Parts: sequence; C-alpha cells; structure tokens
Amino acid sequence: MSIAKDKANEWLAATNLDQDAREQISLLLENQEELEEAFQNDLAFGTGGLRGIMGIGTNRINKFTVGMATQGFSNYLKSQFNSDIKVAIAYDSRNNSRLFGETTAGVFSANGIKVFLFEDLRPTPELSFAIRHLGCQGGVVLTASHNPKEYNGYKAYWEDGGQIVPPHDQNIIAEVQKIQSIDEINFNSNPSLIQTIGGDVDKAYLQMIHGLSLSKKEIENHSDLKIVFSPIHGTGITMVPKALEELGFKNVHVVEEQSVPDGDFPTVVYPNPEEQEAMSLALKTARNIDADLVMATDPDADRVGIAVKNSKGDFQLLNGNQTGALLVYYLLKKWNEKGLKGNEYIGKTIVTTELIRDIASAYDVNCYDTLTGFKWIADLIRSKEGKEIFIGGGEESYGYMIGEMVRDKDAVASSVMIAEMTAWAKDKEMSVFDLLIEVYEKHGFYYEELKSITKKGLKGAEEIKDMMINFRQNPPSQLAGSPIINTIDYLEGQKIDENGKKEPVDLPKSNVLQYLTADGTKVSVRPSGTEPKIKFYFSVKSELEGNDYFRTEEKLKNKVHNLLKDLNL
Repeated sequence: MSIAKDKANEWLAATNLDQDAREQISLLLENQEELEEAFQNDLAFGTGGLRGIMGIGTNRINKFTVGMATQGFSNYLKSQFNSDIKVAIAYDSRNNSRLFGETTAGVFSANGIKVFLFEDLRPTPELSFAIRHLGCQGGVVLTASHNPKEYNGYKAYWEDGGQIVPPHDQNIIAEVQKIQSIDEINFNSNPSLIQTIGGDVDKAYLQMIHGLSLSKKEIENHSDLKIVFSPIHGTGITMVPKALEELGFKNVHVVEEQSVPDGDFPTVVYPNPEEQEAMSLALKTARNIDADLVMATDPDADRVGIAVKNSKGDFQLLNGNQTGALLVYYLLKKWNEKGLKGNEYIGKTIVTTELIRDIASAYDVNCYDTLTGFKWIADLIRSKEGKEIFIGGGEESYGYMIGEMVRDKDAVASSVMIAEMTAWAKDKEMSVFDLLIEVYEKHGFYYEELKSITKKGLKGAEEIKDMMINFRQNPPSQLAGSPIINTIDYLEGQKIDENGKKEPVDLPKSNVLQYLTADGTKVSVRPSGTEPKIKFYFSVKSELEGNDYFRTEEKLKNKVHNLLKDLNL
C-alpha cells in the first residue's frame, strides 16, 4: 500500500472527519495520481505558516491542516503565557478564507484562548495593528498574498504584531509536528471566547494612518488630485478609499470592474500589482481621466503597485525599488524639515536597492539591512524599540511600512503616503516622475532586475542546492568587467573582501550570497523560501546621463544583460 493511501485511510479512521471530507477522500482513492498529490507529502508549517493549494489532503489547505496549525500554535502560546491569552484573526477575499478564519477562531477558543475575529475581510496590516491595539499575544491572517486563486494560506504573528521569527517559529513548527492525527485537533469551539471586531479597530487604524501625515497643507491645496485605485478584487476596498477620503482626497476613482471582493479574481491572471496585466484596467481608467496617480493593492492589501505619467506622457509602472526610494526620499525631506534628532533610522532588506541607503546617508540617518521578508524588518523595530525611531522602509517586492505602529508591510498606509507625496510634488509643480529624476540626479541612477529560475520537484531542489554549492566553491572574480571587492555569505555569516580579509555579518544565517563590485554593482543569489525557484537580484548604477531617464535605463539594462552572460544564466 502506498504512503498516500495509508495517510488517506488514517484520515478516514478519524472521528473528526466530516461526511463531505470522507466523500472527497473516497473519490481520491480512485485516482492514484490525484491521491498522491493530496496525501503523499504533508503541507509544511514553515517559518511564516502555511501556504498551498486548497483541497482535501495532508498536502493541501483545508479545515484540518488549518486546524492542526492552530492546535500547535495554541499549545505553544499556552506554554509561553500563563493566562489571559488573546489572539486576533483576519482573513482576505480568497475562496474559503472566511471558513478558515472561523475554523481558526474555533480551535483557539476550544483551547481556552480569547479570540478577536474581524466581522468581515480586512487587510493584513490591520491585523498586525489589531494585535498591538488589543494587547494580544498572537494573531493569524488567512491569505495567500498574490498567489493564484487556487491557493490559500495561514500567516502566524507574535505579540509585537510581526510575523513569527526565531525562536518562536521553530518552536511552533515543533508543536505542529507533534500532532499525529486530526483527532488531536480540538474543534469544540467556545463561542463565549470569540468576540467579533470591526468598526472600532477600523477607526483606530485609520486615525493612526492619518497621524502619519506630513503635508496636510499640500493635500488641501490639491484635494482634487486625480487618483485611480484598484483593490484587484481584494481587501484594499475596505480601507484604502476611506483612508484617502478621510485625509482629504476628494477625487478617487475606484476601478469598478475590480472593486468587488472575489476569490476567483475574474479580471486578472494573477492578482499581483507587480504584473502589468493586473494593472491594465487601472491604467485604462487613468488614461480616460488623465490621472495624476494610479495605485493597486494585492488581495490582502500589504503590497501596492503604482503608475505615474512619465516625461513622454505615457503611464509608467514603477518597480518596488523605485517606489520605496521615492517614499524614503519624501519621508526624510519632511522629517528633516521638522528637525531630525539623530536617533532615527530606515530599514530595508538585503536585496533591496542601495539607493535607499544613499538617500538616508545624505541626511545622516542610519539605514539598517535585514534578511529578505518583512518579518525581519518588524524584528529590527522590536530590537530598537525605545532606543531609536523607525521612520519607514521597505523591500523590493512592493512592500513598505511607514512608522512603527504596524509591524508588517502596509499597503493602506503606503497608498495614503504615496498620494500625499504626489500632492506635495504637485504643489512644487512637479510630477512623481519628476521627483524620481530629482532623486537620480542627486544620488545616481539605480536600475534593478530580478531573474527567477524555476526548478520543480526533488530533482529541481537538488539542482538549486548544487548551484549554490558551485557559487560558493567557484565564485566569480569579476562581473561585467568590474572586479568583485566584497563577497557576503549570509549562511556562513561573513563578508570577505578582495584581499581575503573576513569580517562577521550581524544577521541571522540564511542561504544567500552577494557579490559587490568596484563600480557599485550588487548581485544577490538566493533560493526562494516559498517556491521551487532560485532568484538572482541585479542592481547596477551610473550617473543620470544628460537628464535622460530612458537612455540611462537602456545602458543599465545592457549591463544587466552582460551580468546574466557572465553568470551563464
């Protein structure tokens, strides 16, 4: 008998299994290939929680795998906090997110834990805010971010409002792995411990966002700023238009075809604002009304993509590095006007543009690097709480955070700040694109590109492992004609210069390599933590040539092309 069949029969023998699940498993038992897809492996509770395709089986997202994760999380919370444990739960617009949210609430309550459950879908950053606002010890949001519609997921948070980091992540994983049967999940919900939340938390969250505003006069002057917004069928619709309106923006055009939450995401291939295709309806609306700014958020509204009119009069999508650099440039300009005290800082991830560091340096503000993933920026803030002040920061994958009150990337606060920045620029008779040119004139033109190589299955995983071994054993000595002056190996926790001198890197160990060249090029190599991919991040720079954005960009694109050839990619 196969492993998959054994595991399927174990589920059939469980008393916790409902009739609908039994019928689904019975159908799977008639199809060996589908049975193995569903039961051969276990959906791993990783360092951020669960993410996978929905359906019955140990390798799928369903009420039982969600219940198992919650039972393990409950057991760990009870081992860490003596009594009065509270958690907050939110969910997005994906199919079954509400069901999984209610399942999670039921299991927590069955284990004697007080639950604050949002009445309806809400953005992930509001969940992070709610944990801190309500004094919770943990939290969960049911989302698969911008994955295709077949997916869902379960992200776990700690009492600081950030996603779980060491040692809690591994300890929770150990508790989940101890659960051998779905009959060990306590599904006996205690309704008296489940409190519905909504309007009061919304109000507090919006007040916090409005408190971040730095240019109220400029917003008043340009309250008619033409803004196009799309939630791409997700949770952004619940907060972004309201936040913009309450701050004073009176001319917000929501893309109607994408305004209704829908887990099938009917108008897009992928609900990802990084994709031109996902932004196409918003761009169409923008052209029709001659908009000043286009913004779109992903299903759980933690990422935001933007488009602005360039010097040719065309709407141009900005990448995550450009938007992040613009936000930091604006924030530091405004904080500097108020008077910097010297203990403020910016945070970014190691694969995010060094332009952000250059901007911070111009204001004598520290810029700290973290590993990839916003949980590490949250961890950075926690470690500096009460000693230094976090102004803002972000990562190249369209996630940004303003201020310290939310400990995850926040597309709601970021959308508001981007709109404010646009009004501020307009008050100076500049567009956002003009502002980007100003940044490049002052700090150099940085161009970034990401190349992902997919390697599926066990063989693919071995190939990715071998590629990383080869880079460590046979590192390049130059890239695009420039010598490598520093190699950083985050797995070894050390930086090696061109003379072989070593110095430690003060970050948790991670399977990432970086090569820094004499001309400012940075190449980062890392296997993905959530997909069967190895990722190469390229960052190159030069002076802005003759104030010509497009000529400079083309030159740097060619340089990245040469880097790809040097690395045989």
